[in-house]
Amino acid sequence: MALVTMKELLTMAEKNDIATGAFSVGNMEMVMGAVVAAEELNTPIILQIAEVRLKNSPLELMGPMMLAAAKNAKVDIAVHLDHGLNIETVQKALDLGFTSVMFDGSLLSLEDNISSVKEVVRRASKYGATVEAELGVVGGNEGEGTAHEIKCTSPDDAKIFCDETGIDALAVAIGNAHGNYPVAPQLRLDVLDDIHKKVSTPLVLHGGTGISDEQFRQAIKLGIRKVNIATASFDKLAEYAKIYCDSTEKANYFELSSRQAEGVYENVKRHIKIFSFID
Repeated sequence: MALVTMKELLTMAEKNDIATGAFSVGNMEMVMGAVVAAEELNTPIILQIAEVRLKNSPLELMGPMMLAAAKNAKVDIAVHLDHGLNIETVQKALDLGFTSVMFDGSLLSLEDNISSVKEVVRRASKYGATVEAELGVVGGNEGEGTAHEIKCTSPDDAKIFCDETGIDALAVAIGNAHGNYPVAPQLRLDVLDDIHKKVSTPLVLHGGTGISDEQFRQAIKLGIRKVNIATASFDKLAEYAKIYCDSTEKANYFELSSRQAEGVYENVKRHIKIFSFID
Protein backbone atom coordinates (compact mmCIF):
# COMPACT_ATOMS: atom_id res chain seq x y z
CA MET A 1 0.00 0.00 0.00
CA ALA A 2 2.02 2.98 1.22
CA LEU A 3 4.29 4.67 3.69
CA VAL A 4 1.91 6.75 5.82
CA THR A 5 1.97 8.96 8.89
CA MET A 6 1.18 7.53 12.28
CA LYS A 7 -1.63 10.07 12.59
CA GLU A 8 -3.46 8.42 9.69
CA LEU A 9 -3.29 5.03 11.40
CA LEU A 10 -4.39 6.43 14.77
CA THR A 11 -7.36 8.15 13.14
CA MET A 12 -8.36 4.85 11.56
CA ALA A 13 -7.90 3.05 14.88
CA GLU A 14 -10.11 5.62 16.63
CA LYS A 15 -12.82 5.15 14.01
CA ASN A 16 -12.79 1.37 14.50
CA ASP A 17 -12.30 1.37 18.30
CA ILE A 18 -9.08 -0.64 18.05
CA ALA A 19 -5.36 0.05 18.54
CA THR A 20 -2.51 0.05 16.06
CA GLY A 21 0.44 -2.16 16.94
CA ALA A 22 3.82 -0.41 17.00
CA PHE A 23 6.58 -3.00 16.71
CA SER A 24 10.19 -2.26 17.54
CA VAL A 25 12.80 -3.68 15.17
CA GLY A 26 16.55 -4.05 15.35
CA ASN A 27 17.56 -5.93 12.20
CA MET A 28 16.36 -7.05 8.79
CA GLU A 29 14.72 -10.20 10.11
CA MET A 30 12.57 -8.23 12.54
CA VAL A 31 11.42 -5.89 9.79
CA MET A 32 10.58 -8.78 7.48
CA GLY A 33 8.75 -10.78 10.14
CA ALA A 34 6.63 -7.82 11.21
CA VAL A 35 5.66 -6.87 7.66
CA VAL A 36 4.70 -10.44 6.69
CA ALA A 37 2.44 -10.68 9.75
CA ALA A 38 0.77 -7.36 8.92
CA GLU A 39 0.25 -8.35 5.29
CA GLU A 40 -1.19 -11.74 6.20
CA LEU A 41 -3.76 -10.10 8.49
CA ASN A 42 -4.25 -7.16 6.10
CA THR A 43 -3.68 -4.77 9.01
CA PRO A 44 -1.61 -1.57 9.05
CA ILE A 45 1.23 -1.39 11.59
CA ILE A 46 3.95 0.94 12.81
CA LEU A 47 7.60 -0.02 12.50
CA GLN A 48 9.70 1.76 15.10
CA ILE A 49 13.13 1.92 16.65
CA ALA A 50 14.12 3.57 19.93
CA GLU A 51 17.14 5.84 20.28
CA VAL A 52 18.74 3.56 22.90
CA ARG A 53 18.84 0.77 20.30
CA LEU A 54 20.89 2.79 17.84
CA LYS A 55 24.25 1.72 19.29
CA ASN A 56 23.43 -1.80 18.06
CA SER A 57 21.24 -0.87 15.10
CA PRO A 58 22.47 2.44 13.61
CA LEU A 59 19.72 4.74 12.38
CA GLU A 60 21.49 5.40 9.07
CA LEU A 61 21.27 1.65 8.33
CA MET A 62 17.94 0.74 9.92
CA GLY A 63 16.06 3.82 8.75
CA PRO A 64 16.34 3.24 4.98
CA MET A 65 15.50 -0.46 5.43
CA MET A 66 12.38 0.31 7.49
CA LEU A 67 11.28 2.94 4.99
CA ALA A 68 11.83 0.63 2.00
CA ALA A 69 9.83 -2.12 3.71
CA ALA A 70 6.96 0.28 4.37
CA LYS A 71 6.92 1.64 0.81
CA ASN A 72 6.83 -1.86 -0.67
CA ALA A 73 4.38 -3.43 1.78
CA LYS A 74 0.88 -4.57 0.85
CA VAL A 75 -0.54 -2.67 3.83
CA ASP A 76 -0.07 0.87 5.11
CA ILE A 77 2.90 1.25 7.45
CA ALA A 78 4.19 4.23 9.43
CA VAL A 79 7.88 4.48 10.35
CA HIS A 80 8.48 5.94 13.78
CA LEU A 81 11.39 7.01 15.99
CA ASP A 82 10.54 5.77 19.47
CA HIS A 83 11.83 7.43 22.65
CA GLY A 84 13.95 10.08 20.98
CA LEU A 85 16.14 11.52 23.71
CA ASN A 86 17.87 14.26 21.76
CA ILE A 87 16.56 16.82 19.30
CA GLU A 88 19.48 15.94 17.02
CA THR A 89 18.35 12.31 16.75
CA VAL A 90 14.78 13.40 16.07
CA GLN A 91 16.03 15.70 13.32
CA LYS A 92 18.09 12.89 11.78
CA ALA A 93 15.02 10.64 11.66
CA LEU A 94 12.96 13.38 10.02
CA ASP A 95 15.70 13.98 7.43
CA LEU A 96 15.76 10.26 6.64
CA GLY A 97 12.02 10.31 5.93
CA PHE A 98 10.48 8.90 9.11
CA THR A 99 6.79 9.76 9.12
CA SER A 100 6.58 9.94 12.91
CA VAL A 101 8.88 10.87 15.79
CA MET A 102 8.69 10.76 19.56
CA PHE A 103 10.56 13.04 21.92
CA ASP A 104 10.70 11.60 25.41
CA GLY A 105 10.92 14.44 27.91
CA SER A 106 9.12 12.53 30.65
CA LEU A 107 11.96 13.02 33.14
CA LEU A 108 11.91 16.79 32.63
CA SER A 109 9.68 19.23 34.47
CA LEU A 110 6.28 19.79 32.90
CA GLU A 111 7.38 23.20 31.65
CA ASP A 112 10.63 21.92 30.10
CA ASN A 113 8.87 18.92 28.60
CA ILE A 114 6.32 21.21 26.97
CA SER A 115 9.04 23.53 25.68
CA SER A 116 11.10 20.70 24.16
CA VAL A 117 8.11 18.97 22.60
CA LYS A 118 6.87 22.22 21.05
CA GLU A 119 10.23 22.52 19.28
CA VAL A 120 9.88 18.96 17.97
CA VAL A 121 6.34 19.70 16.77
CA ARG A 122 7.66 22.79 14.98
CA ARG A 123 10.34 20.79 13.20
CA ALA A 124 8.12 17.82 12.38
CA SER A 125 5.46 20.07 10.85
CA LYS A 126 7.91 20.99 8.09
CA TYR A 127 7.96 17.32 7.06
CA GLY A 128 4.28 16.58 7.63
CA ALA A 129 5.34 14.11 10.33
CA THR A 130 3.39 12.96 13.37
CA VAL A 131 4.67 13.69 16.90
CA GLU A 132 4.31 11.55 20.03
CA ALA A 133 5.39 12.61 23.52
CA GLU A 134 5.26 11.13 27.02
CA LEU A 135 3.90 12.50 30.27
CA GLY A 136 4.38 10.73 33.56
CA VAL A 137 7.06 8.05 33.86
CA VAL A 138 6.68 4.60 32.34
CA GLY A 139 8.58 2.20 34.59
CA GLY A 140 11.41 -0.21 33.79
CA ASN A 141 13.95 0.70 31.14
CA GLU A 142 14.02 0.98 27.38
CA GLY A 143 17.03 -1.04 26.24
CA GLU A 144 19.87 -1.19 28.73
CA GLY A 145 19.25 2.21 30.29
CA THR A 146 18.57 3.12 33.90
CA ALA A 147 15.36 1.68 35.34
CA HIS A 148 12.76 4.25 36.39
CA GLU A 149 10.01 4.08 38.97
CA ILE A 150 6.48 4.42 37.61
CA LYS A 151 4.89 7.84 38.00
CA CYS A 152 1.31 7.84 36.76
CA THR A 153 0.28 10.56 34.35
CA SER A 154 -1.80 13.34 35.89
CA PRO A 155 -5.06 13.75 33.92
CA ASP A 156 -5.02 17.52 34.54
CA ASP A 157 -1.41 17.81 33.40
CA ALA A 158 -2.25 15.70 30.36
CA LYS A 159 -4.85 18.23 29.23
CA ILE A 160 -2.44 21.14 29.71
CA PHE A 161 0.32 19.24 27.92
CA CYS A 162 -1.78 18.30 24.90
CA ASP A 163 -3.32 21.76 24.61
CA GLU A 164 0.05 23.50 24.85
CA THR A 165 2.07 21.24 22.53
CA GLY A 166 -0.41 20.19 19.85
CA ILE A 167 0.99 16.66 19.75
CA ASP A 168 -0.66 13.89 17.77
CA ALA A 169 -0.25 11.11 20.36
CA LEU A 170 0.35 10.99 24.12
CA ALA A 171 2.15 8.11 25.82
CA VAL A 172 0.73 7.66 29.32
CA ALA A 173 2.01 6.03 32.49
CA ILE A 174 -0.70 3.94 34.15
CA GLY A 175 1.34 1.23 35.86
CA ASN A 176 2.97 -0.02 32.66
CA ALA A 177 6.72 -0.60 32.39
CA HIS A 178 9.34 -1.33 29.74
CA GLY A 179 11.02 -4.73 29.62
CA ASN A 180 9.89 -7.96 31.26
CA TYR A 181 7.62 -7.49 34.27
CA PRO A 182 8.85 -9.26 37.46
CA VAL A 183 5.17 -9.75 38.40
CA ALA A 184 1.99 -9.38 36.39
CA PRO A 185 1.20 -5.65 35.99
CA GLN A 186 -1.99 -4.08 37.27
CA LEU A 187 -2.86 -1.20 35.00
CA ARG A 188 -4.50 1.86 36.55
CA LEU A 189 -7.47 1.84 34.23
CA ASP A 190 -9.18 4.43 36.43
CA VAL A 191 -6.36 6.88 35.69
CA LEU A 192 -6.56 6.04 31.97
CA ASP A 193 -10.30 6.65 32.01
CA ASP A 194 -9.80 10.08 33.61
CA ILE A 195 -7.15 11.02 31.04
CA HIS A 196 -9.35 9.84 28.17
CA LYS A 197 -12.21 12.02 29.42
CA LYS A 198 -10.01 15.12 29.58
CA VAL A 199 -8.08 14.90 26.30
CA SER A 200 -9.02 14.09 22.73
CA THR A 201 -5.44 13.21 21.73
CA PRO A 202 -4.94 9.51 20.88
CA LEU A 203 -3.28 7.71 23.79
CA VAL A 204 -0.31 5.33 23.65
CA LEU A 205 0.54 2.37 25.87
CA HIS A 206 4.23 1.58 26.22
CA GLY A 207 5.65 -1.50 27.92
CA GLY A 208 3.27 -3.96 26.32
CA THR A 209 5.27 -7.12 27.00
CA GLY A 210 3.60 -9.09 29.81
CA ILE A 211 0.26 -7.29 29.80
CA SER A 212 -2.66 -9.72 29.51
CA ASP A 213 -4.93 -9.86 26.48
CA GLU A 214 -7.86 -8.72 28.62
CA GLN A 215 -5.97 -5.73 30.02
CA PHE A 216 -4.90 -4.71 26.52
CA ARG A 217 -8.49 -4.74 25.35
CA GLN A 218 -9.78 -2.91 28.41
CA ALA A 219 -7.17 -0.19 27.83
CA ILE A 220 -8.10 0.06 24.15
CA LYS A 221 -11.75 0.59 25.11
CA LEU A 222 -10.56 3.52 27.24
CA GLY A 223 -8.75 5.36 24.48
CA ILE A 224 -5.46 3.57 23.84
CA ARG A 225 -4.89 3.77 20.08
CA LYS A 226 -1.23 2.69 19.82
CA VAL A 227 0.47 -0.13 21.72
CA ASN A 228 4.24 -0.57 21.73
CA ILE A 229 5.72 -4.06 21.57
CA ALA A 230 9.49 -4.44 21.80
CA THR A 231 10.85 -6.88 24.39
CA ALA A 232 8.46 -9.66 23.37
CA SER A 233 9.71 -9.52 19.78
CA PHE A 234 13.38 -9.42 20.74
CA ASP A 235 12.84 -12.34 23.12
CA LYS A 236 10.94 -14.37 20.52
CA LEU A 237 13.65 -13.80 17.91
CA ALA A 238 16.32 -14.99 20.34
CA GLU A 239 14.19 -17.98 21.35
CA TYR A 240 13.68 -19.15 17.77
CA ALA A 241 17.36 -18.62 16.98
CA LYS A 242 18.42 -20.71 19.98
CA ILE A 243 16.00 -23.53 19.16
CA TYR A 244 17.39 -23.68 15.63
CA CYS A 245 21.05 -23.59 16.69
CA ASP A 246 20.46 -26.25 19.35
CA SER A 247 18.75 -28.50 16.81
CA THR A 248 21.55 -28.69 14.25
CA GLU A 249 25.17 -29.75 14.33
CA LYS A 250 26.17 -27.05 11.86
CA ALA A 251 24.11 -23.87 11.72
CA ASN A 252 23.30 -22.34 8.34
CA TYR A 253 23.04 -18.56 8.20
CA PHE A 254 20.09 -18.49 5.83
CA GLU A 255 18.11 -20.97 7.87
CA LEU A 256 18.98 -19.01 11.02
CA SER A 257 17.80 -15.78 9.41
CA SER A 258 14.53 -17.42 8.39
CA ARG A 259 13.92 -18.69 11.94
CA GLN A 260 14.53 -15.25 13.42
CA ALA A 261 12.01 -13.67 11.06
CA GLU A 262 9.55 -16.47 11.89
CA GLY A 263 9.82 -15.76 15.63
CA VAL A 264 9.04 -12.08 15.15
CA TYR A 265 6.24 -12.90 12.71
CA GLU A 266 4.53 -15.12 15.29
CA ASN A 267 4.77 -12.48 18.01
CA VAL A 268 3.58 -9.60 15.82
CA LYS A 269 0.70 -11.64 14.43
CA ARG A 270 -0.48 -12.57 17.92
CA HIS A 271 -0.49 -8.97 19.10
CA ILE A 272 -2.18 -7.60 15.97
CA LYS A 273 -5.06 -9.99 16.63
CA ILE A 274 -5.36 -8.78 20.23
CA PHE A 275 -5.28 -5.09 19.32
CA SER A 276 -7.73 -5.51 16.42
CA PHE A 277 -10.12 -7.73 18.41
CA ILE A 278 -9.61 -10.59 15.96
CA ASP A 279 -10.45 -13.99 17.47
